[in-house]
Amino acid sequence: MDSMIRNKKSILLFLMPALLIYLGIVAVPVFSTVYYSFHKWSLVDSRRFIGFNNFVQLFTIDKIFSTSLNNTLLLLVLSIVIQVPLAIFLAVAISGVTRGKRYFKTVFFMPNILASVAVGLLWSFIYNAEFGLINRLLIAVGLENHTGLWLADQKTVLGCIMVVICWQFIGYHMIIYLAAIENIPPSLMEMATIDGADSWQRFRNITLPLIRPIIGIDTVLIATGSLRYFDLIYVMSNGGPNHSSEVMALYLYYKSFRDMQYGYGSAIAVVLLCMCLIVTVLLNRLFKSEEVQFY
Repeated sequence: MDSMIRNKKSILLFLMPALLIYLGIVAVPVFSTVYYSFHKWSLVDSRRFIGFNNFVQLFTIDKIFSTSLNNTLLLLVLSIVIQVPLAIFLAVAISGVTRGKRYFKTVFFMPNILASVAVGLLWSFIYNAEFGLINRLLIAVGLENHTGLWLADQKTVLGCIMVVICWQFIGYHMIIYLAAIENIPPSLMEMATIDGADSWQRFRNITLPLIRPIIGIDTVLIATGSLRYFDLIYVMSNGGPNHSSEVMALYLYYKSFRDMQYGYGSAIAVVLLCMCLIVTVLLNRLFKSEEVQFY
């Protein structure tokens, strides 16, 4: 076994199937998309090389793309700012529960196992202006003046979608932080308690520094996931009203397969890929591992 592990040819032989699959489903499509982004192609006629014209049109002419870019970045920031602190808070709260911990973990995690299409349909009924639960509750408590169209209003649609995103995914991130917190040696907390540290001081000086690497990883997951929001928004608002909830992944889909501008859609995909890479690199540098110090 040791000789096989030291043999680089044997290692390469075992890695080859996985490498070929990876190249087939990831690398080849990525390079193909980059290639198509420099062409004008409707999938039915011949491709025509146009250089950077697709990218020039994206950033200088296409106002819908600008809207989708702004919405995507807004969802990215909101997803990180809301989900990370809330998930940490829930994880800390549940870690201190002695009875019913499994129940709370299941309840918070359950929305994450539901299909996004099902979640979108569920909340579309909740937000419905005529028979939706929210408007009915507002009317029942005498706040009928505060009822709204919610998903049909440009001012509220993106906020409503953000609520659903947090509801669906907050349990997943909570489980990640809960696992990290439960791996902290209890002796550290016991010594801090003996030294007179209260719960906030233990969290700030022990828990938070020790889960910092996990926060970095989870933030990258949230950021890259928020850049790829598609199905939930497609079901709930279809990018409307008046493109006010349009995001890049949704706009990419429409341009490629509804408007039959596959080269233009590929250019959007390349921009989205570059954004994912840039955000990942920046967040990894921001959360670069540092030596943990206790005060």
